[in-house]
Amino acid sequence: MIRIGVCGYGYWGPNIVRNFSAAEGALVTSVCDLDAGALKSAKKDFPHLCCFKDFAQMTSGPGIDAVAVVTPLSMHYKIAKSALRNGKHVFIEKPFTSTVKEAEELIALADKKRLKIMVDHTFLFTGAVRKIKEVIDKDMLGKLYYYDSTRVNLGLFQHDTNVLWDLAPHDMSILDYLVKEKPEAVSATGRDHFGRGLENIAYITAFFRSNLIAHFNINWLSPVKIRTTLIGGSKKMLAWNDLESDEKIKIYDKGIKIQNRKGLYKLLVDYRSGDMLAPRIDRAEALKYETQYFVKCVLNNEIPINDGRAGLRIVKMLTAADKAMKMKGKLVKL
Repeated sequence: MIRIGVCGYGYWGPNIVRNFSAAEGALVTSVCDLDAGALKSAKKDFPHLCCFKDFAQMTSGPGIDAVAVVTPLSMHYKIAKSALRNGKHVFIEKPFTSTVKEAEELIALADKKRLKIMVDHTFLFTGAVRKIKEVIDKDMLGKLYYYDSTRVNLGLFQHDTNVLWDLAPHDMSILDYLVKEKPEAVSATGRDHFGRGLENIAYITAFFRSNLIAHFNINWLSPVKIRTTLIGGSKKMLAWNDLESDEKIKIYDKGIKIQNRKGLYKLLVDYRSGDMLAPRIDRAEALKYETQYFVKCVLNNEIPINDGRAGLRIVKMLTAADKAMKMKGKLVKL
């Protein structure tokens, strides 16, 4: 049995507590939050919980084996470090840390203590992403040409981070999971339209050694909510619309075949248009799978797919993209 303490009971915290409480082999014993109102709400929802205002008191206590960090990014490193130092496994909200150095230090500490770190890249556990992974691994799409994602909506404006660090971890972690090859460099542009010093719109491009190119469109200032991803391959192409209730994923037997006719200096392009397939998608809650997976990894001493090193790769991409954005799109190597 894994005893879990949850640090942070704001927007996402109640979902974490609920899912860990339902996970086989797990027991949520305590919750920590600076807000007395949040603790009151937690106690009302889960009367058995011990409540703390000081995270150090909770992480150093003997009553827990793991800590779920569900706080603003600025607190991730401090709480995770305290938990690891006290021999607790860590489940931590995305992004992993605010700097590469912090992420590397936490990974080294976890390795030294033989503890697990799992970064809450929830989308990896959705039925849609798991199905796309299956499609790619079976080579149904062929050689990948491009990955193009759009994640836009009106708000929610964050007070302590820009749109890049808030939204891009979702799509960067999905790309990192789906594609074995890792990007070599990124470029990015963005704008702060309200003088807060925090960009509210950004466009990021990731470049690979192969011909693969990835693009992320993220925006807090869109009149409509859009969650789409297009993946183009040499054999087939895939469209994922996460807002669709049915047929979230569509695989198109479409593409082109290019031939260079000898001696004519003429490029011949043949367009292929075949059937469309909409595979069945598991509709179970992703966080349910993820929390159960964390418990399984701890109990069986397994390395999670979304471990600290996966989290570090995303922090490196975010850091490079942020740097590129400040330099108005200049290419930054990873």
